[in-house]
Amino acid sequence: MSTITTKDGVNIFYKDWGSGQPIVFSHGWPLTADDWDAQMMFFLQQGFRVIAHDRRGHGRSDQPSTGNDMDTWAADLADLTKHLDLRDAIHIGHSTGCGEVARYVARHQERVAKAVLVASLTPNMYRSEENPSGQPLDWFEGVRAGMLANRSQFYRFVPENPFYGYNLDGAKPSEAIIANWWRQGMAGGALAHYATVASWLEDYTEDLKKITVPVLIMHGEADQIVPFASTVPRAVNLLKNGSLKTYPGYPHGMLTTHADVLNPDLLSFIRS
Repeated sequence: MSTITTKDGVNIFYKDWGSGQPIVFSHGWPLTADDWDAQMMFFLQQGFRVIAHDRRGHGRSDQPSTGNDMDTWAADLADLTKHLDLRDAIHIGHSTGCGEVARYVARHQERVAKAVLVASLTPNMYRSEENPSGQPLDWFEGVRAGMLANRSQFYRFVPENPFYGYNLDGAKPSEAIIANWWRQGMAGGALAHYATVASWLEDYTEDLKKITVPVLIMHGEADQIVPFASTVPRAVNLLKNGSLKTYPGYPHGMLTTHADVLNPDLLSFIRS
């Protein structure tokens, strides 16, 4: 099992397959590198080197009581890219992982060729006068309460309902996808998962403003976790070299439910 040790002594698990231009994947909450299986296999077959890690507190990485915050996650990612000496890399994030990508790229653009933010929480996803379409404060408190009450049960509810849009009319839930989400979530630590909610209440405006490399934003118009109107229009305007691709009817977890559509779109952007 491949791991690196961060500056504060935390072991971070990662996968590193293939050769060629590197693509680095940053997963969402409360998942692991395994959530990128469909993308890693696809791009490996296209001749890329594919790398994904379990964020600290998640999956096979250590579960420390400290450092469960966005600044530390971005620093952990920097430790990984330095350890692997990655250059000219494409960084792709999903959901919470987009905050990690945005902060990392803003600080380490010399190592980055392009970035992709999929179902991203950037620049922010909370409701305010400036962002009336964001999630209300009680939504975030509801996530915390769900984990404290019965994390295992809550980690069934989320993928069975809003994450993959299986609560919408006409949806056809996949038990295998739901079970795989639960498996990844329960492999991680309750403390880190609880602490992650604070990162959803951060503002990533300044990170986006600093990024000069090309960035593709991909967002489903039926996203119930990060509502389309809460983040996407502002994110594109903040980026110096941003572009947008939207997907009518697609949910937050569209990288899994619609990998057959998103993977070729990602490849097109990378090769453009």
